[in-house]
Amino acid sequence: MLSPSAPVVLLQHGGLNDLSGKTGLAMLRYRSGPIVAVIDPAFAGSDLQQVSGIERAVPVVADMAAALAYGPEVAVVGLAPSGGRLPQAMRADLLAALQAGLNLASGLHSRLGDDPELAAACRRAGQWIWDLRQEPAGLEVAAARAAALPCRRVLAVGSDMAVGKMSACLELQAEARRRGLDARFVGTGQAGILISGQGVALDAVRIDYAAGAVEAAVLAAAAGAGPEALLLVEGQGSLCHPGSSATLPLLRGSQPTDLLLVHRAGQSHVRTRPGEVPVAIAPLSELIAALEALAALGRPDGLRPRVRAVALNTARLDAAAAQLAVDATAAELGLPCADPVRHGAEGLLQALR
Repeated sequence: MLSPSAPVVLLQHGGLNDLSGKTGLAMLRYRSGPIVAVIDPAFAGSDLQQVSGIERAVPVVADMAAALAYGPEVAVVGLAPSGGRLPQAMRADLLAALQAGLNLASGLHSRLGDDPELAAACRRAGQWIWDLRQEPAGLEVAAARAAALPCRRVLAVGSDMAVGKMSACLELQAEARRRGLDARFVGTGQAGILISGQGVALDAVRIDYAAGAVEAAVLAAAAGAGPEALLLVEGQGSLCHPGSSATLPLLRGSQPTDLLLVHRAGQSHVRTRPGEVPVAIAPLSELIAALEALAALGRPDGLRPRVRAVALNTARLDAAAAQLAVDATAAELGLPCADPVRHGAEGLLQALR
């Protein structure tokens, strides 16, 4: 529903420099279409690059009234808070957007289209609220159909949630396209879907149909792809996280030919909420062995997919420390390693091809 050319305003309330705003931050980094303004009262008037580190010239304003002067057509909720509920601090700006005739896109678990006050604020013919975190209609149980596709299928798998699986895939896609290759991306979370315009919100699907939903999204994205094409499937969650169940349906549904491990440099425990018991991330060699063993099961083709490379998130390190971390990880695992955002994805793409 979100046109690639539609001017967008991002609602980032408190998330412009925080992982809670990862949906909007990802759109700022990777959306090719226009983003005309960002709303974050805490940083109104600030330079976007100084606050977020993202090289994009977009004004940061205090509220929707200020954002309307820049001509947006769609308001996008850029927050991904724990639990996916609508932050009350954002409500007034959502109402102002709808009352001004803007369309609204949201990846929250809260269904904004079912909110009576927000629905009543839609007054223009054809105006829409897109709650993209919904289970698609007509789903079937997975049946390993993706294994018959001729294209390579790379699934990004992580040591934790929010370590950069989507970013790694999008950097690889951009590098592949720079080389003239057929590279396609399958979004499985709200940011990936908003950026690419296709995919499935995996965490909105009932568990019995989760693998089938991934399978359907992969088959749709791979339509017409030949053996030289590269299909990059956005990972979700992690086998290491006690609250995550996403890895298995992604493996089953995509039937990957190759795996890309994504890890944050120096992270030893999964991110949990305050007061929860710390959970250690397994040694990466053990995690790789577990992922490869699972990826070899439930397949009709007998293929044993391997982790071909490591995308290392070094955003919290300076340049020298980042290079040391990349070199150490490559030596430890015997695999190509790079931070695709910081260093480019050329080496990772070569390893995956």
